[in-house]
Amino acid sequence: MDTFVIVVFLLTYLGMAFGSVPGLKLDRTGIALMAVVVLLVSGKVGVKAMGTSINVPTLLLLFALMIVSAQFQLAGVYGALAGRVASASGSPRRLLGLVIAVAGGLSAVLANDVVCFAMTPIIAEGIRRRGLDPRPYLLGLVGAANAGSAATLIGNPQNILIGQVGGLDFWNFLGACAIPALASLVVVYFTIIWIWRNELSILPGESEYLDVPEAHRWQSTKGCVALVGLALLFAAPLPREVGAMVIAGLLLASRRMSSREMIGLVDWHLLLLFACLFVVTGAFADTEFARQTVEKLAERGLFPETLGAMVPLALAASNSIGNVPAVMLILAVWHTPDPGALTGLALLTTLAGNFLLVGSMANIIVAERAAATGTRLSFGDFARAGIPMTLLTMTIAVIWLRLGGWMGW
Repeated sequence: MDTFVIVVFLLTYLGMAFGSVPGLKLDRTGIALMAVVVLLVSGKVGVKAMGTSINVPTLLLLFALMIVSAQFQLAGVYGALAGRVASASGSPRRLLGLVIAVAGGLSAVLANDVVCFAMTPIIAEGIRRRGLDPRPYLLGLVGAANAGSAATLIGNPQNILIGQVGGLDFWNFLGACAIPALASLVVVYFTIIWIWRNELSILPGESEYLDVPEAHRWQSTKGCVALVGLALLFAAPLPREVGAMVIAGLLLASRRMSSREMIGLVDWHLLLLFACLFVVTGAFADTEFARQTVEKLAERGLFPETLGAMVPLALAASNSIGNVPAVMLILAVWHTPDPGALTGLALLTTLAGNFLLVGSMANIIVAERAAATGTRLSFGDFARAGIPMTLLTMTIAVIWLRLGGWMGW
């Protein structure tokens, strides 16, 4: 019985690493869904067991935060900010700094994937119209989106999951991760300036007109009020997902924006991927093989309870199967993590996502959206800046976590 489940599990995560199946147009979500179908048909996982494996509070929180992000997207906030940044006056370094500041700030309070999806085409087109190479600015966008999202428990999907599973306090997490996240934004800026110094030495031409509508003032204000409401509810003795759903419900009750439009902007593929991976990793975690493996790793000190074990694990796992699947797998077999270790897991797997193009979903989104506008951001382009910025930011994070007492060596 265990052998079949283990094979399905291994094939699923092999699919997460490659991102597709040769000869088929199956992406990561499709692969995970097929694995669940196989487990159900084989009888290795029952419908009731499947229901108990799925972490519903995490999915509810993700959904609610996507509704908040949809409010800003429909209000035109992302497009208006990206348009202003791309057409701003000043040197290439100033433009890069603006891209990093805006992307990092937005990603700390909104999902970094959505920020990258909305801003990439406008940044790419606006920068190109000024006679500049868009690639360093796009690398700044995604590098900042990953680094900025590390600051909070709602900045990216893996942090949301870790916060929910571990019951982490929102404000304590912010206190632990805000400083290394800010320092990482600085590292992203100076790394790109150094690596892409030739491209950033060309003076920009006059900004051409970008057909980007202005943000709707009232709807933008509603989004900002929603974020303040989220912060207040996160401080209240109320489950985080319930508070977020309250805010989402209020935003859906709009006279101008239809609920169909807002719900349509929810990343249902990501939610389905989460649900399917919960089932697959849950089935694997219940096998005797998984339990014995966990015991052996713990006995040898190889479990990610120390920085010495977590750093290479975060770097390798995030850049092979992706940081979201990596976190789901780790949490499925790691039953007794303390808050400090979970904080380290969130911070390090997020920063590790900047290493290679496949490290996070945000990276892939930027590459795909840029390609649609005629800018090719290759694996090598990403690695040139991604590898040094990741090694530097993870070093800062390790020192910070150690000095702050969150994790030991």
